[in-house]
Amino acid sequence: MKAVWYDAQGPADEVLHYGELPTPQPAPGELRVRLRASAVNPADANRRAGRLHGMDYPRIIPNSDGAGVVDAVGEGVDPGRVGERVWLYFGQRGRPFGTAAEAICLPEELATALPAHVTEEQGACLGIPGLTAYCALFDDAPIAGRTVLVTGGAGAVGHYAVQLAKWGGALVIATVSSKAKAAHARAGGADVVIDYTRADAAAQLRDAAPDGVHRIVDVDAVANAELVLGSAVAGARWVSYAIGAQAALNLPLARLIRANLRLQGLYLSGLPAEARRAAQRGICDWLAQTPQAIHTIDSRFPLHETARAHLAVEAGAKMGTVIVTCDPPVPDH
Repeated sequence: MKAVWYDAQGPADEVLHYGELPTPQPAPGELRVRLRASAVNPADANRRAGRLHGMDYPRIIPNSDGAGVVDAVGEGVDPGRVGERVWLYFGQRGRPFGTAAEAICLPEELATALPAHVTEEQGACLGIPGLTAYCALFDDAPIAGRTVLVTGGAGAVGHYAVQLAKWGGALVIATVSSKAKAAHARAGGADVVIDYTRADAAAQLRDAAPDGVHRIVDVDAVANAELVLGSAVAGARWVSYAIGAQAALNLPLARLIRANLRLQGLYLSGLPAEARRAAQRGICDWLAQTPQAIHTIDSRFPLHETARAHLAVEAGAKMGTVIVTCDPPVPDH
């Protein structure tokens, strides 16, 4: 199969290689997916660059999210899944070979049926961003009739959080940093959109939610701490799923305690498997009930240009998901 890999960490255009690797065969409990699309998340680029930790394996095929068609199953997997269109996540978590390839083998529970009205490229967008958004919103505390604040409401996780919170019956407030991102958040269903770069952002939030916000889905707890602390109701849940430029969070603990505010870190791979399975089921319900769901694709690159896709993510200017198309090129005749 054609694939992209790296044997050492470093800049995308220096360490990523394109060529032939053996087509994998599914082990017991696994299925093989002929990939149509692979999504590049910031974490994929950070791992390749060595910003998170060293090499977990001697050779790595990057990217964890993708979508395609099941074409083989291992022992113990229902052969009826062959031919099923699926979206998948954690392709390169706990295993060396991810989705920047024509095929991948992975545990069957990581591949979820894709509805007919969702394309493979759209399905590749779901993965870790969609599941993270779902887990940040839906747990033991219902959000119907509540006010949800989504910081970074035009980002990959944030935009799914806006849509899912609206589907869940919440009043949704999103923060963004530009007019284009504001329009994007509104298209996702945000009731109120606030430009967090404005000096009066906190006042706008208080006006939009005079009784406070009940749930915060936050992309950068350090940058947004004052905004959150000034708007959260007593007992609110503040879910932080990403680390911004500054990893150290200095909080006024007394304010946190007096407000009974629950600050929760959310890292998808650290959740119990059943919580992730529940999120997969929830995403399926949302897709079935929301055919107009938005899966924003920022740009597309062919498999052999995966390095350019990683560079596009690292540039920080994208709005939506950067997709790598995994289909082999059609020969000229």
